[in-house]
Amino acid sequence: DYHRIHMPCDGKLKNMTYVPGDLFSVNPTTAAHVQSLFARNERVVCEFESEQHGTFVMVLVGATIVGSMATVWHQENTGASNGIINPPRSGQIRTWNYKNISLKQADEMGRFLLGSTVVMLFEKGTLQFNANWQPAGKIKLGEMMSAK
Repeated sequence: DYHRIHMPCDGKLKNMTYVPGDLFSVNPTTAAHVQSLFARNERVVCEFESEQHGTFVMVLVGATIVGSMATVWHQENTGASNGIINPPRSGQIRTWNYKNISLKQADEMGRFLLGSTVVMLFEKGTLQFNANWQPAGKIKLGEMMSAK
């Protein structure tokens, strides 16, 4: 309901990859009935390095009616209007590499220009997610992500 994405921990951006794809809805009903939904939908994959958690990835997943996704660094580094990564939708995978972009925990890292979902991936054993988090549950800004 907030449409903005914040950093789960301090991180230095290594690269960002735009992956074209479908724009299925990401609601629980669609997720239960569309095989490999999160791998089929359009994505922006952001790889970070963290002193605390090692390499981690935040995957911004596009969805029905999501006109575009934006990051706070994309406009500054490419001149893209308002940091928007897509459109244009060229149908081609695009990658950008970065060396000097660091964000602190809770900093805004991006936004959906409507709404969708974020998939977070961390190296095995680097953290234990909040035991109160449940599938299809809402996560609130400021809520603790990890017990470690």
